[in-house]
Amino acid sequence: MKNAFSSLSDLAAALGHEPKDQTNNEQTNDDTLVYSTNSGRIKPQGKSQQVTPSDGFARVRRETKGRKGKGVVVISGLALDDKKLKALASKLKKTCGSGGSVVGETIEVQGDKRDLIKQVLEKEGYKVKFTGG
Repeated sequence: MKNAFSSLSDLAAALGHEPKDQTNNEQTNDDTLVYSTNSGRIKPQGKSQQVTPSDGFARVRRETKGRKGKGVVVISGLALDDKKLKALASKLKKTCGSGGSVVGETIEVQGDKRDLIKQVLEKEGYKVKFTGG
C-alpha cells in the first residue's frame, strides 16, 4: 500500500496520533527573546537586582594587578543599586579629576587618590576603611 502523505499531520493521522496544533499564540519562556511577530516587543519580566548587604564600611583599596602596572582605587561594600552606584562613581571621578568605571558592585577610579576619595565618601555618610597595601 503506497499512500502519499502531503504533510506530517496526515502521516500522524494515518498512524493514529492526534496532530498537534500548529499555532504559535503561546508566549515563549525564552529570556533572550526580544521581539515576537505575534506580540511585538517583549520586556523582561521580574528581573530585580540583588544588592549585597553591607557591614557599614566602605572598603577602599589600591590595585595594580592585571592593569600593566597602572594603579586604580577600588571601592567596595557600598550596598547601592546600579543607579546610585553610577551616580556616586561619577561624583568621585569628577572630584578626583580622573577616569574610572563601575564593575559589578565596585567602583574603580584611576590613579591613587585614596585620601580624596575617603573625604568624599565620609561627606556622603559612609565609614571608610583602607584595605590592602
